[in-house]
Amino acid sequence: MQINGLLHGLVHQYQGKDQPVDYYMQIEQDKLSLNELLGQQVTISYLGQKNCIECGRKTNKTFNNGYCYPCFTTLPVNDLCIVKPHECHFEQGTCRDSSFGETHCMIPHYVYLALSSDVKVGLTRKHNELKRWVDQGAIRAIPIAELPTRRMAGELEYHLSQFMPDKTNWRKMLKGDVREVDLLALREEVYGLFPEPFKAFQYREEEWIEITYPILESLDKITSLSLDKLETIEGKLLGVKAQYLILDNGVFHAKKHAGYQIRVTA
Repeated sequence: MQINGLLHGLVHQYQGKDQPVDYYMQIEQDKLSLNELLGQQVTISYLGQKNCIECGRKTNKTFNNGYCYPCFTTLPVNDLCIVKPHECHFEQGTCRDSSFGETHCMIPHYVYLALSSDVKVGLTRKHNELKRWVDQGAIRAIPIAELPTRRMAGELEYHLSQFMPDKTNWRKMLKGDVREVDLLALREEVYGLFPEPFKAFQYREEEWIEITYPILESLDKITSLSLDKLETIEGKLLGVKAQYLILDNGVFHAKKHAGYQIRVTA
């Protein structure tokens, strides 16, 4: 089996807590099933060219996981407020694209607790939470608040990040080095940290979401594999988690290589 083309990253489908996530590597319009390749030798070769995943422009360097510099500096998906949602400036009239703001930011968002390396707080658009949690490698997650806009969710997340992490330790996440946590009990503690204006937006689920990943075995030592250093990456596929392929000789972050022209052979 061999596929050539522009890498966009990994896409996935949640199958329920008792079934591993279905993972696919998206190359151009093709979706290569990674679950079917578990245990097989996989080769990823860089073909020497990068193209923007948005406009297709040839570029020497990609930004923010696959964009050329013009798209990085003009598209709303690449604005600083995407990673700092509490600084959303839609209502100030300075959004890069007001239609994007209407459909992505001025809509309900969840603030959640997720267990990946440790418990972290995060936010995501409502109905996008499973994609977000899987992309972060969470094994357990639960929404704790529903806010009407991205900015409000960002303000609550920013406040809670003073008391708990808002980032994932990717090495611990890939090793499966995760402490046991009762998210329902922790949620009640976190509610005590809510500022008064946000208490009305508390959101209560009866149970958390469990996520299982297609992993045959984990690595004791995590070595990052990059096509910027190696023209060819080869190894036995042991598993997939978050946006990482876990090979027997290291891990390959697919989304960081979005925009690379590659050949995958298995």
